[in-house]
Amino acid sequence: MDVIVLAGGFGTRLRPWTEGRAKPLLPLLDKTLLERVVEVVPSEMVDRVVVAAGYGIDEMESFLAGASLPYETVLSIEDEAMGTGGAVALARQHLRGEGPVLVLNGDLISSVDVTALAAHHAATGAKATLSLWQVEDPSRFGVCELDGSGMIGRFQEKPQPGTEFSNLINAGCYLIERDILSGLSEDRHSMEREVFPELAESGDMAGLAFTGYFVDAGTPESFIEAAQVCIANDRHDTGQVHGDCWLGDGSVCSGDATGSAIGAGSVIEQGAALVDCVVLDGARIGARAKLTRCLVGEGATISGDSELSEQVIGHDASI
Repeated sequence: MDVIVLAGGFGTRLRPWTEGRAKPLLPLLDKTLLERVVEVVPSEMVDRVVVAAGYGIDEMESFLAGASLPYETVLSIEDEAMGTGGAVALARQHLRGEGPVLVLNGDLISSVDVTALAAHHAATGAKATLSLWQVEDPSRFGVCELDGSGMIGRFQEKPQPGTEFSNLINAGCYLIERDILSGLSEDRHSMEREVFPELAESGDMAGLAFTGYFVDAGTPESFIEAAQVCIANDRHDTGQVHGDCWLGDGSVCSGDATGSAIGAGSVIEQGAALVDCVVLDGARIGARAKLTRCLVGEGATISGDSELSEQVIGHDASI
């Protein structure tokens, strides 16, 4: 099938990591965030990946030209923010396969079973089938009312707290038929606010809940959680896991680390302590430094005896 990845955001919540850098190319252990999002799809199911992007285009083009990926990848470039609906509509021109198209939110790291989702889509004959995740507070998400036959009767985007009719939310991975895609306007609009509610009301939308993990890696806190999820579920091809930490190839940790990812070639000096951190390639953490819930950019240097908490340190910065 064709896969569309919605990756048009600026990544403002991850600045300064995303200043002058495309968020989809940020490393999550030993692969980019883009690759981590797509790897949820079994490789034999993917024909082509269309990345809907609006920022860092030159960097994205350079990466895709040199990357050895197991699928064909093309960019769908947004000159201005199109909303999720406009982005999907604009990506239509790059689709080549047949059958339903899989759309993925470009921030999501999850355990969704795409094979099961496709089977449910075929069995119900739905025009669109959403993966669903159960949460305690659904008010920040698209809420779905699922019946016993696996069909979504109502869809409610970001309801006011207390007005939601379910705790099942749209998990950012869905299949949609091409006749629905062909009817989408290329004007700015939202799939969640304008397309999904109508599909649900017409009886053409199905849903399938999954369990495991679901992380939106768009904030510093959730990026750390995404790294920890990847460590816990062996989502890496290189490096080594020690306890609950991942150490990339060539990295050295002479201090203590818990719940952290340490990129290739990074050095954690003696007496340093890291708790729930993500350290990218080539960084150096000085002796006796103490870091808690920090993101440390590529090539950054943290001097000895520093104490940092909940900070995002830019690439090549010196602190």
